Amino acid sequence: MLTFLSDLISPYWGPARLFAFYPVLATVGALLSALLSLLVLPRVWHVLTTDKGRAHAVKAEESVGKPVGVGIFIVLITVGVLLICLPYDPRLYFCLGAMLIASCVGYLDDSKPGGLSELTLGLTDLAISLFVCVVLMNGENTHVWLPFTSAQLTLPWWGGVLLYTPVMWLCINAVNCNDGVDGVSGTLSSFTICVLGLILYFVVGDVANARYLLIPYNPDAVSWALAAAVFCGAILGYLWHNAPPSAALMGDAGSRPIGLFVGMCVVVTGNPTMVFFVGALLLFNGATGLAKVALMRLFGWRILSSIRFPFHDHVRKNLNWSNSQVLLRFLLIHVASIWVLVILLIKVR
Repeated sequence: MLTFLSDLISPYWGPARLFAFYPVLATVGALLSALLSLLVLPRVWHVLTTDKGRAHAVKAEESVGKPVGVGIFIVLITVGVLLICLPYDPRLYFCLGAMLIASCVGYLDDSKPGGLSELTLGLTDLAISLFVCVVLMNGENTHVWLPFTSAQLTLPWWGGVLLYTPVMWLCINAVNCNDGVDGVSGTLSSFTICVLGLILYFVVGDVANARYLLIPYNPDAVSWALAAAVFCGAILGYLWHNAPPSAALMGDAGSRPIGLFVGMCVVVTGNPTMVFFVGALLLFNGATGLAKVALMRLFGWRILSSIRFPFHDHVRKNLNWSNSQVLLRFLLIHVASIWVLVILLIKVR
């Protein structure tokens, strides 16, 4: 909408042309989504279900009675602001619709006593991931670059779907498993999304930088960088209310679409291993537990039996870290690891 208004008004008022520039749109969109999230959420979360506690989770009783499922409003704010700021992009619109579906499924899991079954959630996540990958491939060949080599692979669209669908499924479930300590999932995820946005805008979406770094250029990446800025703004507005001790919880209605969005951005970067560089702590904290359970159920292998996952539960129970200590220390580790790993990823080619 803003780009249309820019084209319409700029011949008569020069400064209106600023709304045709992505950095301006990203700034305006991020500020707008942050303010809406900050001001609107406390006025609407009373309609949501309340947390009933989770079995086996450390200090789960501290969250009982708080509004849960606030993530559905975070996603609605993000989609609404993007419809205002984003230039016309049908594929991105379909992906935003998938985020809304993921959020609704998450809210059903939040509100149903005992939650949805693991099989239902797993198959739903798989179906959403498959749909999004088909949309992003758009029937075209995809160019894949990998870490520590300048070689590039060209895959048919169905090859890209097969490659990226498991990655997206992993992102959804890893971010979801990070939820459970006030501010941790939202803070770590927002920083990851911010870094992905910077990579999409300054590396993958910049033809000169992409050529210099031997990375396939993707002109659609700048639109996703704009979406990342807006989504970050909405999450940050929510985190104002989720700082320990939290007033409300985003629940699966927030963590699942956030993980889905991280997976989408990874697909657009053209590097399926990107998630391990920008989300190492997210994967260790959340996905390691998934791998541990899967190996035990499928093969009877018991690995890391002395460590509780998600790892934030381990440090709270075994090391007696407070929620605030978990949040700050995990953030410091997350920032440091991303700084080192992303530099290695884009420079060691």
